[in-house]
Amino acid sequence: MSDETTSRSKPFRWRRIFWMLLGALMLTIIGKALVPDLAHMGKERIALIRIEGVILDSRATVGELERYGEDPLVKAIVLRIDSPGGGVAASQEIYNAVKRVRKDNQKTVVASMGTVAASGGYYIAVASDRILANPGTLTGSIGVIMQLPNFEDLMEKIGIRNTVIKSGRYKDVGSPFRTMTDEERQYLQSVMDDAHRQFIEAVADGRSLDIADVEVLADGRIFTGQQAKDVLLVDELGDLHQAIKLAAEMSGMKEHPYVVETQKPFSFREFMENRFLGGVSAIPIYTGLNLMYFMAL
Repeated sequence: MSDETTSRSKPFRWRRIFWMLLGALMLTIIGKALVPDLAHMGKERIALIRIEGVILDSRATVGELERYGEDPLVKAIVLRIDSPGGGVAASQEIYNAVKRVRKDNQKTVVASMGTVAASGGYYIAVASDRILANPGTLTGSIGVIMQLPNFEDLMEKIGIRNTVIKSGRYKDVGSPFRTMTDEERQYLQSVMDDAHRQFIEAVADGRSLDIADVEVLADGRIFTGQQAKDVLLVDELGDLHQAIKLAAEMSGMKEHPYVVETQKPFSFREFMENRFLGGVSAIPIYTGLNLMYFMAL
């Protein structure tokens, strides 16, 4: 074989080795992903759903609840809540989805509280069968908040005027460009009071408490997990492992159940938050009318 032929065959050989190694790597990755599922194919399982960060959109969580609710192999669902709350409507939609899964699909649902499960996070938890919190979990914050910035003085300093044309006297209520009137404040307070009442009724129903007993606690204060247990806002003290174990017991499963969890797609924003902010989501700032079941920081 000539030197020219040998030199031409070397790149071909290395390319073949490269593709063989790449194929082996891909098979290893696929195997690791499939083998655990194949090993537990047909076995009963517990679904783990994580509700983390500020609750602004309910679609992903509601979709998970519906999917696991319809899966006959899923005997129980554990909600891992690590959230200071969020939008009223989004929290209520997840709350209602949990109630449907329990009633229509006959699934056991256990809430496991992480670092914080307050306001809208707690609202969701009360829809479950049982609530577990760590002794140092921050929870409660039963209340509603609406934060409205006002730029009137700033605009006056820089010489900007705002002109409004409206069809009703409340159409621009909460405008950041003028001072709120007493009448408008009373009107918004009535809206807040109604949303607050809905929160109180949900807690009373979920925790089997009297409305009057919940009202005493529903002034926005936060509780540790230990304090929340003392006032019956949570059932037991325990971590995620204990919540999974309890869910298995309540649904009649074996001691070491198979746990499934939806793998979320990679998010560059979440990566940056975890890398530079320690996993703390940015605090939402709104300039419009937004009712929030949110623990203000």
